Amino acid sequence: MLLELDNVTVAYGRIEALHGISLHVDEGEIVALIGANGAGKTTTMRAISGIRALAGGAIRFAGEDISRLRADLRVGRGLCQSPEGRQIFPGMTVLENLDMGAYTRRDSAGIAADLERVFGLFPRLAERRKQAGGTLSGGEQQMLAVGRALMSRPKLLLLDEPSMGLAPLVIKQIFDIVTEINQQGTTVLLVEQNAQQALSRAHRGYVLETGRIVKEGTGQELLHDPAVKEAYLGVA
Repeated sequence: MLLELDNVTVAYGRIEALHGISLHVDEGEIVALIGANGAGKTTTMRAISGIRALAGGAIRFAGEDISRLRADLRVGRGLCQSPEGRQIFPGMTVLENLDMGAYTRRDSAGIAADLERVFGLFPRLAERRKQAGGTLSGGEQQMLAVGRALMSRPKLLLLDEPSMGLAPLVIKQIFDIVTEINQQGTTVLLVEQNAQQALSRAHRGYVLETGRIVKEGTGQELLHDPAVKEAYLGVA
């Protein structure tokens, strides 16, 4: 088991956002976490990344309890997030943004190899390597956010709403690349509102509603679950 959330509770002041959720991600998997706006998906990601403190429960990564570990040290352990809304550095070039993803590393040969890997996955970024990140299209900025996360050489890649605000053709392209990243050996935890794409790519999935896990199963089981189809796939 690579990642385990055990009865995790997160609160904003007196408001409890996550009510004791438990989930796990095994090495080599794509695991999808789906749910409506306000369900607690991004809060879950922030808790895993160390940006949001736990009010209860525990998070274990590669066998180590990281519940109180600083966020930057979690990156060094191999846990890296591509955040909701992309959050690239708009005034920096594509290359500078990617370099920022490798800030915890000192292995120059490995960094150079991973840069070529990112350019292989995202040829558009290679073409625009000297261009300011803020001048890229939405799809290109999403590619840059994922590429930046990959530059940390993560054991687990956290993807928070990678399809948000993108055209359908670009969404398919992004998800194709997520599948390819996973096939190259990177484990992925994917938070998505686009349940169709997420569950069709995922080995397993969880459904989060108002801070609670209400369903779990394989991607295909959830994709064909009547309640999931009605709530998230627009099929009555």
